[in-house]
Amino acid sequence: MAGLIAVIRVDDGANLVNVCKALHDGGVMCSEITMTSPGAVEAIAEANEALGDQCLIGVGSVLDTQMARQALDAGAQFVVSPVTSLDVIDTAHQYDKPVIAGALTPTEILSAWQGGADLVKVFPAQHFGPRYLQDLLAPMPHLRLVPTGGVDLDTVGQWLAAGAVCLGVGSSLVRRDLISVGDWSGLADLARRYVDAVRRARAGG
Repeated sequence: MAGLIAVIRVDDGANLVNVCKALHDGGVMCSEITMTSPGAVEAIAEANEALGDQCLIGVGSVLDTQMARQALDAGAQFVVSPVTSLDVIDTAHQYDKPVIAGALTPTEILSAWQGGADLVKVFPAQHFGPRYLQDLLAPMPHLRLVPTGGVDLDTVGQWLAAGAVCLGVGSSLVRRDLISVGDWSGLADLARRYVDAVRRARAGG
């Protein structure tokens, strides 16, 4: 997975593909279209046709196998869930696609990992902060954690320094004010700032 996963959750699905394209133009190589967004399945298919050879288009907010299969049949390249469902993990792996299962407590996170999750989404991360990841990884350094919720430009470096393998970034990156006016260049510019922040953090700067 790339350093950033853009979490796309919108009320109007008309511009989902434009959002994916703008994020890609800004250097974000991994976008997650949530199933709570209208027209998500259709947008996944369209975005994959337009960008699938250049970046990863996945599906988020997956709660059951039916959702997973719909999105995977449409071409989703990875699956993200806010919870740990062994059935969803198994379904994604049947399609030979990675799955990021959601969990929060140490027991839940380890159970998700042992259940076959390729990465574990620590959600909602904003209530605990980067120190929480450090505390989790001290006794369980083998875990591959993706904090999601509350990640922004000011905290990118802190989360990565705490041991995150990548970051799930939602409304602070996929800004509804930019989407509502179709400011795709503005969205691409914001994406570049996030990509640069990740690059600097990983380089130790």
